[in-house]
Amino acid sequence: MTFSVWLALLGAQALISFSPGAGAVNTMSNSLTVGFRRSMWGILGQQVALLVHIAVVAAGVGLLVASSPVAFNVIRFGGAAYLVYLGIRKLLQAPDLEEQAAVRRVEGAFSLFRRGLWVNLLNPKAIVFFLAFVPQFIRPSEPLLGQYGILAGTVVAIDVLVMWFFYAAAAKSFRRFTQNPRGQIVLNRVFGLLFVAVGVLLAVA
Repeated sequence: MTFSVWLALLGAQALISFSPGAGAVNTMSNSLTVGFRRSMWGILGQQVALLVHIAVVAAGVGLLVASSPVAFNVIRFGGAAYLVYLGIRKLLQAPDLEEQAAVRRVEGAFSLFRRGLWVNLLNPKAIVFFLAFVPQFIRPSEPLLGQYGILAGTVVAIDVLVMWFFYAAAAKSFRRFTQNPRGQIVLNRVFGLLFVAVGVLLAVA
């Protein structure tokens, strides 16, 4: 991959990562719930999902999913349902200062990682997006393995930086709301509605 192509990839991925979506909502929610540092586990889960999407597209399966309405819709509605489920659970969550503290102590890294993985993995539009995005930066006449390696590394590095130092860090400013029941209700409803909204958009857009 030439340096000019890589710079174009860098700029494009930065714009994509800054665009709010399910991953950003999940990252901010985790940062509020378990803290800034531990929210990294959810971000890592999201990155593994991105790598899976890139691998699927590289293997040509993305073309099959994009061209099969049945396969696309099954994954699409499954992902939408999962996001709506997360949103409803947030909306119904009662404020509890002791429970909030307990969650920070108890919820394990694997639980955060797994949720981040499913949030990004159950998004078929990511496959379709990468199907259109990846070929712009790959030259078939050159060795493919190195190009895909650079692309995947750049995508993950930029997304980790944006998710952690922008979205997770931004959520820290809302931490004071978690110190009282009313603030917890407000945040639960805000993030619950965001999850539901992203799920609905995924299903109908």
